[in-house]
Amino acid sequence: MGHNGPVTPPGPDDQRVDDPTAHEDHQGTPGNGHPESHPYGPPPFAGPPFGAPPALHQPAPQPQPQPGWSQPRDVWATPGAPVPPPPSERRQGAVPGWVWPVLLSTALVFGLLGGLVGGAIVLLTGSEDGVLSGSSTAEPLDPDNRSVAAVAEKVLPSTVQIRAAGAGGDETGSGATGSGFVVDDEGHVITNNHVVEGAADDGTITVVDNDGRVREATIVGRSPVYDVAVLEVRNTGGLEPVALGSSRTMHVGETVVAIGSPLGLSSTVTSGIISAVDRPVTTSGAGDVSSYINAVQTDAAINPGNSGGPLVNLRGEVVGVNSAIATTGGPAIGQRGNIGVGFAIPMEQVRVTAQQILRRGEAEYPIIGADVSNSTEGATLVEVPDGTPADQAGLRDGDRVVAVEGSPVPDAIALIVAIRTHRPGETITLTAQRGDRQFTVDVRLDAKVG
Repeated sequence: MGHNGPVTPPGPDDQRVDDPTAHEDHQGTPGNGHPESHPYGPPPFAGPPFGAPPALHQPAPQPQPQPGWSQPRDVWATPGAPVPPPPSERRQGAVPGWVWPVLLSTALVFGLLGGLVGGAIVLLTGSEDGVLSGSSTAEPLDPDNRSVAAVAEKVLPSTVQIRAAGAGGDETGSGATGSGFVVDDEGHVITNNHVVEGAADDGTITVVDNDGRVREATIVGRSPVYDVAVLEVRNTGGLEPVALGSSRTMHVGETVVAIGSPLGLSSTVTSGIISAVDRPVTTSGAGDVSSYINAVQTDAAINPGNSGGPLVNLRGEVVGVNSAIATTGGPAIGQRGNIGVGFAIPMEQVRVTAQQILRRGEAEYPIIGADVSNSTEGATLVEVPDGTPADQAGLRDGDRVVAVEGSPVPDAIALIVAIRTHRPGETITLTAQRGDRQFTVDVRLDAKVG
């Protein structure tokens, strides 16, 4: 997967989060109990109750395909299902850090063409009712299908390998190799933002289809906040759109298939199960932008190079976009790979973000405009600027938000994730604590481009 850029500018191994506060409007430092990764940076599970977080490790550079190798591909479609509700409203709520038996460091699943690999996990959910055109997507397999081989045969022709190089070429270290999938007959391909962000400024992007044909592509738009990018391939001949599905139709324990090009090994297919849903995670990209999301967790093998590739169900429908993995702590030397804990962006969010990009070239996410930090229970509003949605709703500095739409939020990350499962302009109910008094307020969410 793609690139680096910590939320908090930390150092290498055994770094701690220096600033416990997180500005909800600016993707601040995450809270307790949620995997997070920064290229070279802060470990997950940072927070007072649990002490210093473990070191984060980024995947090593992905090798470039060698002559004679078939080209890797990854496909993940964006379903038109409704935007997922806040964590506890869905099948599985936010899970506090103590539930995780092992301190994990998370890393973006991508391969850099040059330089060090950067990465982090976290998916954002926030949305708008936009959907990709279902008329141009493929028909899924029969509902009774139980064959992974049939899924591979169905999805591989819709997957592509993505090669992104910075303006200076591979030597700049700003290139990356990842995966993507075709979503319509017009040659639109969806991938992770961190796969192509290094080529955003005068760089070059090429895609390689399942038959090894190389095509030029351009960026239609990208969202660093949601780690989603949409490309347009100039020569669409032979490209087949993938079937789009919904993560909300999936249940823990159901079989899923991950397709991609881990470590440069093209058209690799692995299978596993849905391990959890609504797993609040956060990742860091280039600059100081982080993404937060109710991730789909899977034990299907995902490794560097899988970024942007599809996580599909047994009908061949994409239910998530493979974006990050968790790794155990240790020296940041060599390649960090799969340990059975991978994360995918739910297709509901991807569909919404991609549609916004296709409509206007950019995407928006919802905010309440307050700075938040972790507390022993809930998220404390460190600063509520005048005129923000939080201020207009009557919230003050020091108030502690403990629930969104009646669903508990254990910390700052869970609050941000819950807010981003809604869309700008929507009104949500927050439950807050001020001293000994608990009360509810209705907040109309503002919008920010990112």
